[in-house]
Parts: sequence; structure tokens; C-alpha cells
Amino acid sequence: MSTRNEWLTVDDVAKELKVHEKTVKKWIGTGELIAMNIGKGYRISRNNLDSFIEKRSHNQRIKQFKSLKAFFSSEDQKT
Repeated sequence: MSTRNEWLTVDDVAKELKVHEKTVKKWIGTGELIAMNIGKGYRISRNNLDSFIEKRSHNQRIKQFKSLKAFFSSEDQKT
């Protein structure tokens, strides 16, 4: 196993996550996804992409929990 970090292009990330390149660039622009501008484009480290995915997964779980909590709370009020 190599200790070197893998560097990905915007296209690589878009293909891996099955989103449009513009979406990846938006995430970079907002600071959600950390990338390095090398002049010809951006490079995203595998570590930064993995962190981004983990953070978004965590946020999605929180949203789902809040939705379920609100649903059951409203159901309790009906009875």
C-alpha cells in the first residue's frame, strides 16, 4: 500500500460521484470540497474527497433523522 496521496481531476470526481463537472466545481467554489488550482484546472486529493463524502453522508443521516423525528412528532399530535 502506498502512502502517497492520489490526485484526482474534476472529471475523475464527477465520474466517481456520478454528478456533472459543474456540480464538482460548485462544491470547490463554495469551499465544501477542498481542491488545489494548478492553473490548468483543479486537483482534488483522495483524502479530501473521502472527507467530503463522509461529511455529506453524515449530514444526510442528520437530515433523515430530523425528517423522521418531525414525522413521528406530527403523528403523535394527531392521536
